[in-house]
Amino acid sequence: MANIRIITSLFATYIIFAILLNSVGTVIFQSIQYFGVSKLDASVLEGFKDLPIAIVSFLIASSLPRLGYRKGMMIALGAVALACLAMPVLDAYWATKLLFFTTGSAFAVTKISIYSSVGLLTKDSQHHASLLNILEGFFMVGVLSGYWIFSFFIDAADPTSPAWLNVYWFLAALCIANIFLLMTASLDESAARKPSADSSLLHEFRGMLALAALPLVIAFLAAAFLYVLIEQGIGTWLPTFNSEVFHLPARMSVQAASIYAGALAIGRFGAGGALKFIDWRMLLVICLVSTAVLIALSLPLAKNAVAGALYTWTSAPLGAYVFPLIGFFMAPVYPVLNSIMLSTLPKHKHAAMTGLIVIFSALGGTTGSLITGRVFAVFSGPTAFYLVIPPILGILGLVFLISGLRASYRRDSLGQANADGATR
Repeated sequence: MANIRIITSLFATYIIFAILLNSVGTVIFQSIQYFGVSKLDASVLEGFKDLPIAIVSFLIASSLPRLGYRKGMMIALGAVALACLAMPVLDAYWATKLLFFTTGSAFAVTKISIYSSVGLLTKDSQHHASLLNILEGFFMVGVLSGYWIFSFFIDAADPTSPAWLNVYWFLAALCIANIFLLMTASLDESAARKPSADSSLLHEFRGMLALAALPLVIAFLAAAFLYVLIEQGIGTWLPTFNSEVFHLPARMSVQAASIYAGALAIGRFGAGGALKFIDWRMLLVICLVSTAVLIALSLPLAKNAVAGALYTWTSAPLGAYVFPLIGFFMAPVYPVLNSIMLSTLPKHKHAAMTGLIVIFSALGGTTGSLITGRVFAVFSGPTAFYLVIPPILGILGLVFLISGLRASYRRDSLGQANADGATR
């Protein structure tokens, strides 16, 4: 019962952050219309979200076990609740920057806490991979629901109406409710604290830097960076792409982007079961190749969209439904790689490793959004999305490199353990 309560708390917390973090595409879309900012100005919102994630993760990842994962999540949710309440009160574009800065900082604490907690709640690598995929599946459920939650508050007759800001009263209430849920849950975090003669913050920080120097970790972080570059680049600009390329109405442009999130959710839930029957390397190869092929086949369908056609769900261009389905094939890549990396390391290193994951994921998200936004503004939406194919091929090569380096790392670790045993 105790495990069920804490796992439920983790899922609920992750869903809340999924809604807020991935609302950046919708907020960019609304900022362009409501606050009257340009595409280039609005593209910096991704940076206000992702750079604090990277910086805070770098500073606190190795020392977070001292505070405690559960306490860290409660503090993070409290800060985000206050930032949400500021949105409708301040009613200014700079408040969106404050919101994403706060959300990004809080997410750094939250993701390190949640990923590290998964290691405490699972007994083997298979269970770890399954729970992490389910967790990331719920994250995408949050992303999916976020599109519809935000679209519900957008005035269909007047997209420039301030009514959309009322969504933040609801989100603040969710944060507060989940703080109380975490207060009633318990988590044994003793395994996350390594007994050591030198347990200073400086020693822990140096340990994280040493971890980042391992060839296996370097290859993995490069893959994580490229994946998030792709996922966030597409997800952030998909509502705008739907509006300007497929010529969908404002509310429908946001709602149609939920197909992408839904496909990601289904793919991650499905991967949790698929990994019981298929090797992780084969699964990732199939997913990455399928993603590249579907992008190449679906983007030409944008040429069939007609400006001013007043599209509805029954008359929208086929491409508006087909292109987001790439999320199904992209979905397993990130959680599978994360699980493979974390389950290779001892549990006391999970917080530091997750900190590195969060840092490079954040940098990838910012890079993807900025590149996609600039190419979108200068060239076209289809051109911007075609440019994600090279990073996909880069991840494909890194999967094989990670596989070889992981096998070598495990052999070295086993040899060191045997040597230590012989010494004793």
